[in-house]
Amino acid sequence: SNVLFAVVSRAGEVIIPDGNFVPQVKDEISFIGTSKNMVKLFRRLHLPTVRVSTSMIIGGGAIGYYLAKQLIDYGIRVTLFEKDHARCKELSSKLPEAIIIHADGTDKDMLLEEGIADVGSFITLTGLDEENIMLSLFAKSVSKAKCVTKIHHVNYGAIIDSLNIGSILYPKTITAERIVRFVRGLSNSFDSNIETLYSINDGKAEVLEFLIGENAPVVDIPLAQLNPRMKDGILIASIMRGGEVISPQGSSTIQKGDSVIIVTTQTGFHDIRDILK
Repeated sequence: SNVLFAVVSRAGEVIIPDGNFVPQVKDEISFIGTSKNMVKLFRRLHLPTVRVSTSMIIGGGAIGYYLAKQLIDYGIRVTLFEKDHARCKELSSKLPEAIIIHADGTDKDMLLEEGIADVGSFITLTGLDEENIMLSLFAKSVSKAKCVTKIHHVNYGAIIDSLNIGSILYPKTITAERIVRFVRGLSNSFDSNIETLYSINDGKAEVLEFLIGENAPVVDIPLAQLNPRMKDGILIASIMRGGEVISPQGSSTIQKGDSVIIVTTQTGFHDIRDILK
């Protein structure tokens, strides 16, 4: 309970499920819910829920630094490879909790020596897509690590997906999403502001977070009454109020100050009123 089917990919088509949705074999389903409820769901589905406690990062550039810093804040032990000696010294001073290794992160023997076989997550952030892909394939072959691979060329998405190398990080896509969010935010009314925007499923769907103002046309209306007034292909996935995450029910209402997460196959939303017909 309290976990929603957010997006379903079926034979190349993206579907926003409604109450009549029936899962089919080979559906790719994205769920949304709190971490606690997601863990409960995964356990019921007999899926692994082991928390990552160690991470190995290849590449000590800006992304590698900020990622390592955040992982350390989460209590994850970080080992970071960087082949530039001066950069290693800089990273060592900025990240005293991390293990900084001055070495070529593409050296497989070195990776094995430093414990890649036992690491919880493996993240490739070199400047070459080919290196990142091959490193992730190697990690998959020698460990059970969760892999994250940085890819610059977004046009190779279908091919990369077929390799089954875990999560893919597209810096260009992330940058584009931030620009789109900023541009859309410029046209926000006082009714709501776009706080977050993510493009998912190869751009066929979006996840948006709106901060609700008091004059928004969705305030104080039970979702059971609001749903018929909404455009097709939209799901109100979550309501956050005063630090509490609310799983939407038919009787739930949206209030001023709420952060509301919307999942949609429609595009171009600037304001919460855009979800209405």
